[in-house]
Amino acid sequence: MQYVNLGRSGLSVSRLCLGTMNFGPVTQEDESFAIMDRAHELGINFFDTADTYGWQAGWGRTEEIIGSWFAQGGGRREKTVVATKVYQSESEWPNDGRLSARRIRLACDASLKRLQTDHIDIYQAHHIDRDTPFEEFWEAMEVLRQQGKILYAASSNFAGWHIAKAQERAERRGFFGLVSEQTHYNLVHRKAELEVLPVCENYGLGVIPWSPLAGGLLSGVLRKTDKGRTANERVTDELDKHREKIERYEAFCDEIGHEPAHVALAWLLRQPAVTGPIVGPRTEEQLADSVKALDVELDEKALARLDEIFPGYQTAPEDWAW
Repeated sequence: MQYVNLGRSGLSVSRLCLGTMNFGPVTQEDESFAIMDRAHELGINFFDTADTYGWQAGWGRTEEIIGSWFAQGGGRREKTVVATKVYQSESEWPNDGRLSARRIRLACDASLKRLQTDHIDIYQAHHIDRDTPFEEFWEAMEVLRQQGKILYAASSNFAGWHIAKAQERAERRGFFGLVSEQTHYNLVHRKAELEVLPVCENYGLGVIPWSPLAGGLLSGVLRKTDKGRTANERVTDELDKHREKIERYEAFCDEIGHEPAHVALAWLLRQPAVTGPIVGPRTEEQLADSVKALDVELDEKALARLDEIFPGYQTAPEDWAW
């Protein structure tokens, strides 16, 4: 396993992040335990979750599974950098969602209880809250850090200007600010290159791409359908939009002798500011397969070919202006 510092921090994390969204709704507890144990065996120390994950099986169910796994001991908690999120509403009751100081405090305590730990390593705002000023957001995060309940604050799904505004407000307060941004980024969806990646580079945030395989579109979907395995309706709709590119992509992967999923992950690992993509396995086998991406070396010629198939963006404003 390869490790890098998360953004400008001194925290070392694995270059693949274990996504846990499937734990509970799709993957049962015993198999989830096995996947997390296997992650440690493979050297993955960075786990991502959210207070809302597990909603089909009950709010917070995923955090509960991770907490039960931590409770087994054996250094599981000590070896894990755990990141969770706050924002989503648990109900229609007022103040039961978003990023007010009240919501952050109560949500953090609830996550700590479910995770069976005394601190969260990385506490992420799951979305921008346009109704809460950053002064209130940062005061709440500062209190949690002073109490030892969180170590770092981070963001997810922020626009570039949200990150810049957050960092400037944090600097005025003498606070460390955001350590990372979790954003939608893959070969098919590259809008993050316009402003999110540049601002993260500028302010020293690590970028953690979610949906690195574009919901399965970059996982060899044509090969799977050729073998009689059907994709879900959403992937099928996306395939209809991007079929010509996916055909060229899978042909290129055949040409260089690597699986499409491995190439997609390896490409992300070559992008500026990217710490590591989130992989969300349903089984141990899927997790072990993801690690093979670390052995894929893409030279400049290969990267250029991928840019031809999936054109990206220049940094704003050059993408649309001089």
